[in-house]
Amino acid sequence: MEIKISAFHPLSLTTPRLLLRFVTPEDAGALFRLFSDAEALRYWSSGPWLHIAQAADNIEQTLKAYQDGTALRLAMVLPDGELIGTVTLYDFDRRNHRCQIGYMLARPHWGQRYMQEALAALIAHGFGALELHRIEADIHPDNIASGRILEGLHFQREGHLRERWFVGGEISDSIIYGLLRKDWHAAIHRTQ
Repeated sequence: MEIKISAFHPLSLTTPRLLLRFVTPEDAGALFRLFSDAEALRYWSSGPWLHIAQAADNIEQTLKAYQDGTALRLAMVLPDGELIGTVTLYDFDRRNHRCQIGYMLARPHWGQRYMQEALAALIAHGFGALELHRIEADIHPDNIASGRILEGLHFQREGHLRERWFVGGEISDSIIYGLLRKDWHAAIHRTQ
């Protein structure tokens, strides 16, 4: 049975410390600060943003993706309203009930386990309401912190793809991780 997602309607997910909500045009400044940080984007699949217009364009693409059901991107927001990152399910293969997951966190908030918290909520939503069977992640081989986050969320390292991305004129490999719904549910039940 194929997943039927024609559009994503506004939703929010909550965790003990975060609100995950739809991105809005008012987020342009915060997203620009996040995606213009060259060090935070060191292992990203594209270079840092140079102009605020890139944030506005990105938000426009995000809003379109909500409408056509191609991506579910949520802003990670602290109780004081500060946007500190994003988490995204994208590249949906509806026939096979799978998608990719992506994420970005502002450097001042690294090492505080915000990303684990946000991704766990998004993964639970993906395997629950979205009826996904598999979620995949593609990371740079040198991004040790990202690999630890994924492994802590029960993803399995499944492959190494050589020379997959050109970013800033350099070629980069990819490490592929996968998480199955049955493994996620088994891990959740073990911790309860």
